[in-house]
Amino acid sequence: MSEPSAKRGTAGAPSQTASSAERRYREVAIVVIMLGVTMSGIDTSAVVLALPVMMQDLASDLISMIWVIMGYLLVITVLGTQVGRMGDMFGRVRLYNVGFATFTFGSLLCALSVSGPQLIAFRVVQGLGGALVTANSGAIIADTFPYRERGRAYGITGTGYSLGAILGILVGGAFVTFLNWRYIFIINLPIGVVATVMSFVVLRERSPRIKARLDLGGMLILGASLFFLLYGLTSIIGSGLTLEYAGEVVASLLLLGVFAAYERRQSSPLLDISLLKQRILSASILAAFLQSLASFSVLFLLIMYLQGARGMTPWNAALLLIPGYILGGAVAPFSGRLSDRMGARVIASVGLVLQVCGFLVYSTVGVATPVYVVILGAILNGAGNSSFYPANNSAVMASAPARAYGVVSGLLRTFSNIGLVCSFALALLIVSLSIPRRTAFEIFLGLGRIQGQLSASFIDGMHFALLGSILVLLIAVALSALRGKEERTIGHPAPSATS
Repeated sequence: MSEPSAKRGTAGAPSQTASSAERRYREVAIVVIMLGVTMSGIDTSAVVLALPVMMQDLASDLISMIWVIMGYLLVITVLGTQVGRMGDMFGRVRLYNVGFATFTFGSLLCALSVSGPQLIAFRVVQGLGGALVTANSGAIIADTFPYRERGRAYGITGTGYSLGAILGILVGGAFVTFLNWRYIFIINLPIGVVATVMSFVVLRERSPRIKARLDLGGMLILGASLFFLLYGLTSIIGSGLTLEYAGEVVASLLLLGVFAAYERRQSSPLLDISLLKQRILSASILAAFLQSLASFSVLFLLIMYLQGARGMTPWNAALLLIPGYILGGAVAPFSGRLSDRMGARVIASVGLVLQVCGFLVYSTVGVATPVYVVILGAILNGAGNSSFYPANNSAVMASAPARAYGVVSGLLRTFSNIGLVCSFALALLIVSLSIPRRTAFEIFLGLGRIQGQLSASFIDGMHFALLGSILVLLIAVALSALRGKEERTIGHPAPSATS
């Protein structure tokens, strides 16, 4: 179906003015969305670098600092589908704007924190803003770009994340080293203000509102289940296995069963499983979940290896990852454009295979391995991730009904974020089984290193975890390769800027 984005002139030819206006709108819109993704990338890498300094300055403990990351991820995960549905109900751009403003305000609060618990609470505020931005950004791209241009658009946002991660390492590392950790949050303020104003001025609502109900009960049950799971796992990591902590993990599984039973009775469930009956959509979302589950833990295991076994500072360890982010930023738009032409199946599957190759490289490292081996693994991983992300996202949105872009975008983010939070907890748990628990926390935070037999035990445990991640990725490869080819010309194309 051709795209009716241009007005017709007297001779029936498309109006060049309308076409130019539409192109300009798309260019500016993707810049606004890219700003949000870049800000998220800066925040993610900078916070990890600053954890040791924050712990010392706030006189906090190891477990609390872990929740500076966990709390943020948990909020984004639990709210993902609901804020996406709210975007369908009340306007995706409106909630996207509110998300920018909330994230920026949360960053200011984080910079003013005077204790560990206060910082965690303010990261929750940041997470609320982050959920509004991430769950609606994919839907806004789907509203703005026609089917055959979405891969490129998602690729550009992938470049934004890579750029943000690099800036977070360089600028965040400089702030932590030479100024104060609070500046890693302060840097979000000018970016957030500019992005909020641009978003309010530039972006337009381009989809009809739908009537739907929020599933607050399901959200609370799922949130409680994930909280007990993560709290139980982190407590076991920090203090050892006890009856109380084991009970928390069991309670999380029981609540998950309650959640499944509750959702079957809802007319508008939190996780609309009926959407997953579409083969391409379900395979793409499950592949995204498995990719997150496998990948996030590897990032932290690698940083712990560089800091603990190799004795590097958090900043120097992070610098070795920059070549991967650079290549990933360059690859993302190219792979997105290819997926527009060829479909997502081949490009996304090749991306996952590249990540498998990167993890295999990581699985060879030891105490004396040359650093170029780590850089090679980072390059393969970065290229693979940036090939998978835009292609897979465009396949998800191409297979989604136009009335439910927000719900599907939120569903994708929810499954991906569940993979992230579980991956993060499992990485620390696996490491704590191979070396003393407190040592595991200390090397994660960059406060200590390990040598001799302890170092060998850690590396063995890391290799075991990497093999597990490789197996998970291979399942994702199978799902991706067998998903089928999505149709990029069905449905309703993006409306024009003048409509």
